[in-house]
Amino acid sequence: MAQKRLSRIAIACQGGGSHTAFTAGVLKRLLQEQDKDFEIVALSGTSGGAICALLAWYGLLLNDLEQSIAGLNGFWRDISAYTLWDQYLNASLVSLSRFQSIVPVPEISPYTYPTWSQDYIKYILQKHIQFDRLNDYITDSSPIFLAGAVNVLTGELKTFDSRNREIGVQAILASAAIPTLFRAVHTESGIFWDGLLSQNPPIRDLPDAKPDELWLIQVDPPQRQDEPKTTEDIRDRRNELTANLSLNQELYFIRKINQLLKDNMLQNSPYIHIEIRPTISLLRNLDYSSKLDRSPFFIRDLMSYGEAEAEKFLRDRAQHPVPV
Repeated sequence: MAQKRLSRIAIACQGGGSHTAFTAGVLKRLLQEQDKDFEIVALSGTSGGAICALLAWYGLLLNDLEQSIAGLNGFWRDISAYTLWDQYLNASLVSLSRFQSIVPVPEISPYTYPTWSQDYIKYILQKHIQFDRLNDYITDSSPIFLAGAVNVLTGELKTFDSRNREIGVQAILASAAIPTLFRAVHTESGIFWDGLLSQNPPIRDLPDAKPDELWLIQVDPPQRQDEPKTTEDIRDRRNELTANLSLNQELYFIRKINQLLKDNMLQNSPYIHIEIRPTISLLRNLDYSSKLDRSPFFIRDLMSYGEAEAEKFLRDRAQHPVPV
């Protein structure tokens, strides 16, 4: 009896600072089901979403899912504020961000202080990933990895693509270079900020992996129940809408292709129908400033929440399978 073909899955991870610890939890649970009835053929992300997707992709590249899970756990453990000094800095930064919504506070350019934070993120990434060996591991059958950024000078979107051997530590730092916190990152391709305003996350190139399904991990809520009226709530909602604007544009591309295929307008094209699964969403009422929060309890709680939501997603998917 012929073995059932595994569903081909592409996963896109939205960026959002510390909120993407939720994404890490989701990916950990999904990876535990890899090769049971689906295989992950592509991962994409922006900013914190790119970091989580990268750590998951690295284990897939090595055919070592334990490596993926250990990397996700390790990165978020290392980035959390455990020392007394780091806890003080973390609490001060979050409090200052919230205070800015009440009283105007002069903003400070990231070019006026040392690059310690960026350097530390770089150190942690290199601790968990052998970037100098990545290209040796990539083959034609490897899962695709994409990281979104934007060229500061030209305004053009940039998708760092594993197929082009573009995934290095500088590419990931570029995707995570929040302009108000970090300096722009220089690579061979240009000078970049994170892709939160351009591709959050990159989706339009995922069809190249011929996935049967697209799974989206979203950390900025698409809807709110109440009208935002306070300065903090208005800032939160503005940032949510900005993040989801690029996401909706990316999803429109997939939906448009699906419709053209249904209408028989893309005969003999390389495109196939891609089922867009219900989004795995962070639905807690968290403010914008909490995206800066690295307190260990907050990080662990978001990861546990992500694992629980992924479990719900998997149960729902099992009840509503897509024929392959």
